[in-house]
Amino acid sequence: MAKIKVLLVDDSAVVRQVNRETLEKEADIEVVGAVADPLYAIEKMKQVWPDVIVTDIEMPRMDGITFIKKIMAEHPTPFVVCSSLTEKGAAATMEALAAGALAIITKPKLGVKQFLQESGDDIVSAVRAAARANMRHLNIVPPPLRPKLSADAMLAAQAASSGALTNTTDKVVAIGTSTGGTQALEAVLTQLPRTTTGIVIVQHMPEKFTAMFAERLNSLCEIEVREAKDGDRVLPGRALIAPGGRHMMLKRSGAQYYVEVKDGPVVNRHKPSVDVLFRSVAQVAGRNALGIIMTGMGDDGARGLKEMHDAGAQTIAEDESTCVVFGMPKVAIEMGGVDKIVPLHRIPGEIIAYGR
Repeated sequence: MAKIKVLLVDDSAVVRQVNRETLEKEADIEVVGAVADPLYAIEKMKQVWPDVIVTDIEMPRMDGITFIKKIMAEHPTPFVVCSSLTEKGAAATMEALAAGALAIITKPKLGVKQFLQESGDDIVSAVRAAARANMRHLNIVPPPLRPKLSADAMLAAQAASSGALTNTTDKVVAIGTSTGGTQALEAVLTQLPRTTTGIVIVQHMPEKFTAMFAERLNSLCEIEVREAKDGDRVLPGRALIAPGGRHMMLKRSGAQYYVEVKDGPVVNRHKPSVDVLFRSVAQVAGRNALGIIMTGMGDDGARGLKEMHDAGAQTIAEDESTCVVFGMPKVAIEMGGVDKIVPLHRIPGEIIAYGR
């Protein structure tokens, strides 16, 4: 009888090791791979397709829910989610199940190794049950069909004008990124001095994660990095990251910039949306802005960057050679909204030079 082929996907080496040891004790289970994130998993799956995938939710480069949705759309495969972010009642649990996960194994934030060793029977049982599932009968509830909204849903377009609302010399830098952006932003922001021009950022990330992400960056950077709150000032030496689940727009009072953080519809399938931020920057800062679009899937931010370009802002796209996913920058380049294409390691220097 053929063994159940299992692929483990978790950025924790300890979790991978313990789960591998637990599963390989069973005569009917074979672990065909244990990798640190979904992009490595996708490469592994080109060689051997697993019967069951055991995945974490929060991982670098691509989160587990995006991974589940991608595989379910292309080649439906049983998933077991093993994550501390899927504790009872957490929104991630429902999202993972709605995306097609068949079982949820929760793990505590502390004492993970001991917990997994004690919960070995649960993991084995979940894998066996998942392997028997008839995926053709899996009732994946799709999200309600909604039109792919543009930035118009949050902010009306205006005719481009390089002089619009720019009776100030204050500058601002706007950055948009998605898949691969957490590492890319760290590479950029950690290189900036305290005198850096104020920065506003949209990184596609679920609600509640952006605060933790901002805190981590703040501990590593010379500049202040924080999750934006409605009314926060955009100041030199400060980077404001749009909170997950909310849009962020640049505003101005007199000569001073601040941000408006508000709820609203999903734009380009994202909230926060880079297009919403970039449009607001085009309208409020005009030629006094630098727009940067970095690694990410899809096209969110491409139209907004073109609007910034048409309003006189300087615009940069990350070069394909350093992008984890060359989606958003590629579309922005194709739309003609990019002045300069540079690799990731040169972006900090561009920001510093712009501030001078």
